[in-house]
Amino acid sequence: MKILAIESSCDETSIAVVEDGKKVLSNVTYTQIEIHKLYGGVVPEVASRHHIEKITYVLDAALKEAKLTMNDIDRIAVTSTPGLVGSLMVGINCAKTLAFAFNKPITFVNHIHGHIYANYLTSDFKFPLIALVVSGGHTELVLMKDHFDFEILGETLDDAVGEAYDKIARVVNVGYPGGPIIDKMAANGNPVYKLPHIKLAKDSYDFSFSGLKSAVINLHNKALANNTELNAFDLAASFQEAVVDVLCSKTKMAAVNYNAKQIIVAGGVAANKGLRKELTKMVESLNDVILTFPPFEYCTDNAAMIGVAAYFQELKK
Repeated sequence: MKILAIESSCDETSIAVVEDGKKVLSNVTYTQIEIHKLYGGVVPEVASRHHIEKITYVLDAALKEAKLTMNDIDRIAVTSTPGLVGSLMVGINCAKTLAFAFNKPITFVNHIHGHIYANYLTSDFKFPLIALVVSGGHTELVLMKDHFDFEILGETLDDAVGEAYDKIARVVNVGYPGGPIIDKMAANGNPVYKLPHIKLAKDSYDFSFSGLKSAVINLHNKALANNTELNAFDLAASFQEAVVDVLCSKTKMAAVNYNAKQIIVAGGVAANKGLRKELTKMVESLNDVILTFPPFEYCTDNAAMIGVAAYFQELKK
């Protein structure tokens, strides 16, 4: 089954062709990062306009790279939720138009399911598994007992982890997107500043990052008021240590309690090198648990992951 997949939930216009849920024949992505750097974050109206301008060019490039025409495509898949409404509608309208023009069936895919199934491009799934979803808009722990069987064990009560990274980057004025920048800075610093590791109730799988974010902001503002200077690299390292400790401890708790055979990490923050390092060390303390990360090119928003998810979504019917 050859699936042409479309992803436009935020600020990437991406179209891919995926065969049988595993083989990526093409994956073309136009990113708007340089545009949104001017504003320090994604501006929904600006994102929608650029999707409209670029989507037909990305479609042509994806088909050309796959060496296929629309007549060779068996099914169309598109991200339908969650995301920026205007951006989503560009992709959905493109998918519906193609489905109508070429008489192709269409599959509507949840964006988070796509991030989870990006891991399938690296490894087959071994159930039960725990998926740690970490991105700019989402932080969740998900239990999967089979393909397309999702049970949310916990989620953020306030800020998503990627959102917290961006806000801290804005406070210390190091640029956008904040996640990769803070990760690089943390690698060159030491966690010398005392920040809260917020784990909530002992048995809770939920997350909270607003208190940590506020602690960093208060530390920064206090330093300004006292005319003292914080070491930005040490601050980044202290912030990242607090975040990673919470993510690792809750993931480990879920893996142990549900006898997981595999832990997978999904979303843009899956590319974070500090998180990868600490999760790898954490899994060494567990017996016979496989740890899987998506390839770096499939951590951020892309259409290939939507094509993989659509394949398994249709198999489940």
